[in-house]
Amino acid sequence: MKYKQREEIKTRLKTIFVTGTAGSGKSSLTSKLLEYYTRNGANVAVLNLDPGVESMPYNCDVDVRDYVDYVSIMQQYSLGPNGALVMANDLIASKIDEIQNEVDQINPDYLIVDTPGQIELFAYRSSGRFIVDNLRSDEKTSIFLFDGSIVTTPVNFVSIALLATSIRLRLNLPTINAITKTDVIDTKLKDILQWSTSLSTLENAISKDTDGETYALTTSILRGLNLNGFAQGLIPISNLTGEGIVNLESALSRILNLGEEVEG
Repeated sequence: MKYKQREEIKTRLKTIFVTGTAGSGKSSLTSKLLEYYTRNGANVAVLNLDPGVESMPYNCDVDVRDYVDYVSIMQQYSLGPNGALVMANDLIASKIDEIQNEVDQINPDYLIVDTPGQIELFAYRSSGRFIVDNLRSDEKTSIFLFDGSIVTTPVNFVSIALLATSIRLRLNLPTINAITKTDVIDTKLKDILQWSTSLSTLENAISKDTDGETYALTTSILRGLNLNGFAQGLIPISNLTGEGIVNLESALSRILNLGEEVEG
């Protein structure tokens, strides 16, 4: 469903990019954020940047599938699925003016951007950074999702932390880290949250879980991430109930609204 253009003075637009590995729950979180902001009186629009997605758990206001036909690209250029997605994502960047025009017509307070399932197509190609830089907005931030079902071991946790740091570097956006699927990892969640706030606790967990060579490599990466400011707590989010959204919105507000939170 499309919003009618708002006839008031142009609002200050805040844009939230939702990023993370495939299957981490980006679309689910987008839906929960949309529900939260809408329930609290904000005008919100969602931009889908994934040309290959078949269905979404929310009504999309601006959809790149209106501009790029992934299946037609695959057929026209005799490309496989991955090659077609690469071309489609590059073509999306050429449509940035049309996409911006749709956003401007809606004139939302918040624009939530649901990024492609394969995050490398968005974060590591020049077209992704081009979209981030050229989508006009008064404030921008990113949420990186740690897939709770993946980061249940300390080595996996460090690996995803490295990816999160790399994507933050690529997108050049202030980033909030959240952990999803807390409903299915409740027995491990306490450990994971301790790893995210205590370097010594994480190093001890790594030493018990790895051999000497892996321990040396993992701890070297970890200390580098810590020195570059990664040592911060993850915000737990339930994909099913939306529990944790209030805490996430508070963190977003500190970046986007100078601390003024949307009232829950």
